[in-house]
Amino acid sequence: MSPELLYAIGTAATWTGWIALLRAAYLACRLLTKSPGMSVEGTRRGLAFSALVAGIALLLGGTLPMDLGRPQTPAAFHWPVVWFAMGAYAWLGALSVVMALIRAGQAWLALTRDETKARLSAATIWGAAGVVFLGLQVNSAEPVTILRGQIPLSATTAVALVLLALGAIFAMGIAAGAVRARGISIAIVTHMALLVGCLVFGIPFAWLLVTSFKEDRDLAAIDGIVWVPRVSERVPYLNPERPRYAALDKDTSVEAEKLTELPGGKWLMEIQSPLNRVGATFEADPQSLKVVPKMVPVVTGTFEGKSIRGMVVEELDGGDRRVQIQSPPEVKGVEFVANSEDVDAVRHVGLNFKNYPDALLYLPPETQMGLVYLKNTLILVFFSVFGTLLSCSIVAYAFSRMRFPGKGVMFAVLLSTMMLPGAVTLLPTFLIFRQLGWIDTLYPLWVPTFFAGAFNVFLLRQFFMSIPMELEDAAKIDGCSFLRTFWQVMVPQIKPALAVIAIWTFMGAWNNFMGPLIYVNSPENMPIAYAVQLFQGQRGGEQHLMMAFATMAMLPVLVLFFFAQKYFIEGVTLSGFGGR
Repeated sequence: MSPELLYAIGTAATWTGWIALLRAAYLACRLLTKSPGMSVEGTRRGLAFSALVAGIALLLGGTLPMDLGRPQTPAAFHWPVVWFAMGAYAWLGALSVVMALIRAGQAWLALTRDETKARLSAATIWGAAGVVFLGLQVNSAEPVTILRGQIPLSATTAVALVLLALGAIFAMGIAAGAVRARGISIAIVTHMALLVGCLVFGIPFAWLLVTSFKEDRDLAAIDGIVWVPRVSERVPYLNPERPRYAALDKDTSVEAEKLTELPGGKWLMEIQSPLNRVGATFEADPQSLKVVPKMVPVVTGTFEGKSIRGMVVEELDGGDRRVQIQSPPEVKGVEFVANSEDVDAVRHVGLNFKNYPDALLYLPPETQMGLVYLKNTLILVFFSVFGTLLSCSIVAYAFSRMRFPGKGVMFAVLLSTMMLPGAVTLLPTFLIFRQLGWIDTLYPLWVPTFFAGAFNVFLLRQFFMSIPMELEDAAKIDGCSFLRTFWQVMVPQIKPALAVIAIWTFMGAWNNFMGPLIYVNSPENMPIAYAVQLFQGQRGGEQHLMMAFATMAMLPVLVLFFFAQKYFIEGVTLSGFGGR
């Protein structure tokens, strides 16, 4: 038998043994608490069976040779894991076999003959399906690879996990044994499952946020994803040989270094900061320049057998660094050339906030660090939300309360427009806007919202129809016109639906990328969605900057979600079919 298969069998036995052991502990706790209505004899049999399975499985897992195939990570305990890299037929066959075994076990534990027959029939069907799928897997000749791994656990972590499991089992046993606490254990398990689901689905967002605060060296770590960002310590340094100057170029503050002197007494300067202008040159009067320090990294290493701490004063060709020693005092100020592998950067746990301004500095200068994109997006969002709410509520009120010839036909025509794909109306709409001279403007993106959308009209119409007619009749008796009745009586009754539509419209306008790509040509008229795509094309390889820019782009939507999550939930529960 191959080492991979032995490792897989040992892993399965180990997991089965520990699960059975935990079940035995739970049943023992149930016996101690003696839940009302519990079958003591059945619980004892289950306890004995679980203890027997745990003993056999753990003995098998402990005696089988568990060859990892590579050196183990030093740790007190190693928890084996295994994964099968195989095709769809093999997975379906394995799933069918597992289901067949489960049904067979249920048939063995069944209380009635009819239940036994039903479980055996299901086991037979699942077994037949497993044979078919495994046969297809054999015919496909697709290899099955067994990947072996281990989770290293320190003694403290292992003891903490065991105590946590025992505490949870004891709590579940106490909850199941108390009459007043019936169902608490199920509620605890349900909420734990929901929390685990939240954690799983929140991992991508957590990775985005953590990456936005990382430095370059943490993006491709050999130990996997770095979840705790670290920042390198930096100190100011005045280079006497090549000083750095603060200057103004095109009304912009820059830091530059002198390249050469020009006729007439001026200097030719090379910009070093900000990042979007690095390498550019300009002429400057030496009298207008001010010497400023350069922030350099702090490193540790060895010099003449002594541990030293210094700062990197110059980056040399080939990766070498010129280091000026800061401590110990007896060699302070000494400079030496060190290989990049011989010195380590001094780093501490922290957030690298510099990624956020650096990401904005890579945008074109005419965008004013993204403020132009933000302005365009806010214009689109404001007019889109205002136009959608105004037009859809008026049209929905007319279809729900007013009587006029052809109302039913017109409403059916309105709903039928929902069946048209967007690609069908794209070209005619573009030709209309071109004829109006609106190409390369924001008008095509927000003006159509003032002409109502079929789905929003349908939703609001259903809400209007659910409002009692007595309210409208009372308003008419008081002398209110249709418009005043609509504004002062009807609209306040549908605020939840309006809030939901406003949120949907806001998110759609904020994330709209295809519309600006079709109708807008000038970069200065593009919204934030275009800026994200532009940044990805230029700096997509720099993950920390890309994630910082994406975080800033999604921040308003995230804030909206936290402050309006009640309406998000209502947007899921409210259908508009007959009421709120």
